[in-house]
Amino acid sequence: MIRVTIEREAGGRIRAFTMDGHAKFAKRGHDIVCAGASAVSFGTINAIEELTGVRPRVMLGQDGGHLRCELPELEEAATAEKVQLLLEAMVVSLKTIERDYGKFIRVTLR
Repeated sequence: MIRVTIEREAGGRIRAFTMDGHAKFAKRGHDIVCAGASAVSFGTINAIEELTGVRPRVMLGQDGGHLRCELPELEEAATAEKVQLLLEAMVVSLKTIERDYGKFIRVTLR
């Protein structure tokens, strides 16, 4: 199972997220749950970098079963707002995958 943890600050701002595990929905290369979750998470990181110029701290596991993304403190309110909108869109997409494939992916908000 893929476990996604979304970490929020007291004010609600997403400060980091972690994805651990493998969906095991199908064989490697045919696992649509894994492919969907990976596309959403990496697409979000790429969009943050490309559209806002913000460079999150990204850590990857050796076996592809771990991704951690930590956002830096942002001084400019407009940039911070854009980053948060992209992250909230990611949460919506991951929760949609969870709704349809809940035996293979779990999203937790902290």
